Amino acid sequence: MAAAAGKVKQDMPPPGGYGPIDYKRHLPRRGLSGYSLFAIGIGALVYGYYNLVTWNRERRRLSIEDLETRVALFPLLMAEDDRRTLRILRQNLDEEAKIMKDVPGWQVGESRFHTTRWVTPTQDELFYLCPRSVSDNAKFGFQFYV
Repeated sequence: MAAAAGKVKQDMPPPGGYGPIDYKRHLPRRGLSGYSLFAIGIGALVYGYYNLVTWNRERRRLSIEDLETRVALFPLLMAEDDRRTLRILRQNLDEEAKIMKDVPGWQVGESRFHTTRWVTPTQDELFYLCPRSVSDNAKFGFQFYV
């Protein structure tokens, strides 16, 4: 039976053989290299620190300017506050003189303190003859939302 089947022709490679099989992956380059990314990161860091240092210098300069402004304005603001306090005290003394005019031996403006030094009056002492709303406004200012 083997002779009856005939002769089988086997496939053979072409003369010179087959070409090389391309089995490697050919991926395109994606993005920058690691060294360039590192250099960009260092550059961004240096730029950020430069901006930080310049802003801190500017902020320090502005804070010194604010401090000098406060030092220059402080005597003026203190004088205005003293004038306001003395005006209120004068109004209180006038009102006290009107109220206590019929009381014998009453001395208007007699100090409760046993000293000759100036004692800054409290808010309550300044506004004890004023309506409650004026006293509250002086104590708490514009805190109507509370």
